[in-house]
Amino acid sequence: MIKSMTGFASLTHEDERATVAVTLRSVNHRFFDAQLRIPSAFGDLEAPVRSVLQRGIARGRVELSVSVQLRQPAAPAVELNEALVESLVAALDRARARGLVSGPLTPGDLLRLPQVLAIREQTGATDPAIEAHVATSVEAAVVQALAELDAMRVREGEHLAADFERRRTLLADLIERLRVATDQGRLSLEERLRERLGDLRLEVPVDQAALAQEIVRVAARSDIAEEVTRFRAHLAHWAALSMGDEPCGRKLDFLLQEMNREINTIGSKADGVHVSELVIAAKAELERMREQVQNVE
Repeated sequence: MIKSMTGFASLTHEDERATVAVTLRSVNHRFFDAQLRIPSAFGDLEAPVRSVLQRGIARGRVELSVSVQLRQPAAPAVELNEALVESLVAALDRARARGLVSGPLTPGDLLRLPQVLAIREQTGATDPAIEAHVATSVEAAVVQALAELDAMRVREGEHLAADFERRRTLLADLIERLRVATDQGRLSLEERLRERLGDLRLEVPVDQAALAQEIVRVAARSDIAEEVTRFRAHLAHWAALSMGDEPCGRKLDFLLQEMNREINTIGSKADGVHVSELVIAAKAELERMREQVQNVE
């Protein structure tokens, strides 16, 4: 099916222990590329969360941001740099021995030195029960955000599919008009050749059978029946992929390349009134579709 690679979802999951906020956005990309920002205390969740995203998104650049705010206030952790304190004490002892300073090292002295004491907030995830509970909440929030993101991508994909169908119908009409114009051009070319060679017969004896074969051979060079058949097959394949269940962006991109190749061949072979402008119109539609299909999963 046609599903856009562009989407956005943001939600907050709250319970008695924590508030989990998840922001999920996706943009077009050739492959699946996930950028995850998860609190370091829950780093173990990165692998399962990435797996959840891969199951729901075939390709595209995905950015996931998770923040966790615990309900239970976290007690601050005070860390003492003991090695630095010991070095300070030893240095002061040497200074006192030389009479450079007097008095002991006081707590106030330590507080004035930021390298000695470090005060950090604990995450609260050191409690296994809280950690497991919050991890479950995070996974549930990611799954819900992914569902919302997917719904948005499906809605945008429906608009893309409608636009593609209009252009597919237009291309079907253009290829039919090209077939008719080319057939008329081929008949006109045969007629012109016969007229020119008829004039030559008045001056030089000509083998009529060989002449007829040569006219047919020259006119056959502008026959585009095979290209038209393949182009129609590509249009039918496009419709089948659009209605299928699997992601189809890469296959649609390939089909556009093949259709463009057929149109180029038709342009080089066909002869007739309005053939050139019909070829240009078809290539313009294919280019518009190519730009749009870059956003299809």
